[in-house]
Amino acid sequence: MPKFNIYQEEIHPSPLMHTWWEFRKSHIAVLGLWIFAFFVFLVIFGPLIAPFDPLLQNPNAFLVKPSWDVSGSIRHLFGTDSIGRDLLSRLIYGCRLTLGISLLLVVLAMLVGVALGAVAGLTQGVRSSVLNHLLDSILAIPTLLIAIVIVGILGVGLVNSMWAISLALIPQFVHNTREVVRTEMAKEYVLAAKLDGAKNTHLFFYSILPNMYEMLVVQGTMALSIAILDISALGFLGLGAQAPAPELGTMLSEGLRVAYKSPWSIALPGSAIFLMVLSVNVVGDGLRSALRNRLQR
Repeated sequence: MPKFNIYQEEIHPSPLMHTWWEFRKSHIAVLGLWIFAFFVFLVIFGPLIAPFDPLLQNPNAFLVKPSWDVSGSIRHLFGTDSIGRDLLSRLIYGCRLTLGISLLLVVLAMLVGVALGAVAGLTQGVRSSVLNHLLDSILAIPTLLIAIVIVGILGVGLVNSMWAISLALIPQFVHNTREVVRTEMAKEYVLAAKLDGAKNTHLFFYSILPNMYEMLVVQGTMALSIAILDISALGFLGLGAQAPAPELGTMLSEGLRVAYKSPWSIALPGSAIFLMVLSVNVVGDGLRSALRNRLQR
């Protein structure tokens, strides 16, 4: 006997499934997701697949060419640097360090920025006005410049550069959260909830936050790409991770010294940074379109 069903459809997908269906319609976004998933795989399993210790020096293998070169060695697929360290291992650890730290900083900046932005959007008066004008002034300064200033105060090093970049990213989340909160607070469904006696905390978590997903996706992916570039830039300038740490920006700086002999020392970490940032931006754009299309259905 057939099962009775009052609905026309047998499958009722969740909002997450709807978002995935819309996302996979873009082949470029799916390709970017695969590339980003590969870098995340390196972050998690990098130490297990790296063939050598990234800090291990081999005095008998200085500037060995990559394996695809005629004089290259299969032992070192991507060759070695000027002091005999395996570039493939350093590249794996460099992607792990750069992307892993960037993800951590973006999550931290998002949590702090959304909390401060919600307070700024829900409050009124002189306190809110001062906070808003201060944030608008900070947003006029590039994040890399803010990070350099903070590193100059705290001192060079990877930990200080992490603090600097996270502090530079927070105002962007605060500004966008404040704008979304103020826009949503003027809508009828929020006014109805306020008339029912809902407090600001309840309004934010149950009424406003579900409508912030698109903004958080867009701002989060933008902040992730900025964090990757800023960490690499600080490492390249000698203000972030210090040699011999296997960080992509530091590897670029070290490769400049022997660029005329081993151009692959610059091309490999530069390509990794490019693909990392490109995949993040493509995935973010695909998620934004998917969320927008799902809400319009």
